[in-house]
Amino acid sequence: MSKPVVAITRPKDRAQKACEIVEKLGGEPILAPTLDLKPVNTESLKELVARKDELDWIIFTSPTTIVSLNKFYPDFLKTLNCKLAVIGNKTGKLAEKQGLTVDLMPEDFTAEGLVEEFKKREITGKTIGIPRTASARPVLPEELEKLGNEVILAEAYKSLFPMDENAVKTLISKIENKEIDAITFTSPLTVENFFEIVEDKQKIAKLLSDNLLTVCIGPITARVLEKYDIAYIYPDTYTVPDMMELLFKKLNE
Repeated sequence: MSKPVVAITRPKDRAQKACEIVEKLGGEPILAPTLDLKPVNTESLKELVARKDELDWIIFTSPTTIVSLNKFYPDFLKTLNCKLAVIGNKTGKLAEKQGLTVDLMPEDFTAEGLVEEFKKREITGKTIGIPRTASARPVLPEELEKLGNEVILAEAYKSLFPMDENAVKTLISKIENKEIDAITFTSPLTVENFFEIVEDKQKIAKLLSDNLLTVCIGPITARVLEKYDIAYIYPDTYTVPDMMELLFKKLNE
């Protein structure tokens, strides 16, 4: 029996682990990033760094935030003197590798999950820094401000349209030729950018529902798939390893 072919659409610099998991579980990964990430030193990031000593909390929503801060302000994390909240195991582990203590990580790895934890702890009247991508959903800063906190938003990296469109077009061709067994999406933008490149959106959406197993990382990404009427599954815990475990469990049923 041939190995199941699994398409991975996450950014190239984050895809290695996903590819390794696919290979370990007996599959063949095909990498076609539909999203690229670029650290940027913006005016808003400079302001956040300048106001570091005012912070009561800082929130890291992705590993790329930490990478960006280390690139432009290598002493920032070493001298950080506030509480830290993170979304996701990978972000938490990278923060701990930097010598930081994670004070809060929600069980639900979403902005909504983190907001619920802040509500439970009645965190209000605080100054909270959120370095992230400008294209991120507004729910986190908006809800934290509703709780009476001051939020300092900073753009730490850009979420870019895929730099290698040819890789995505090759993937689309393989989907049409029934050479792909499953496809994975790890953020809303990985879906949106994929369909930005797809010409016959209805045809590909139907193939993703009928011919492939479409797996996403969690409910936020699932909402975008629903927009295209694509059948999908996602794991109980919103991590890449859990997503891949579920994928191969379904393929082997």
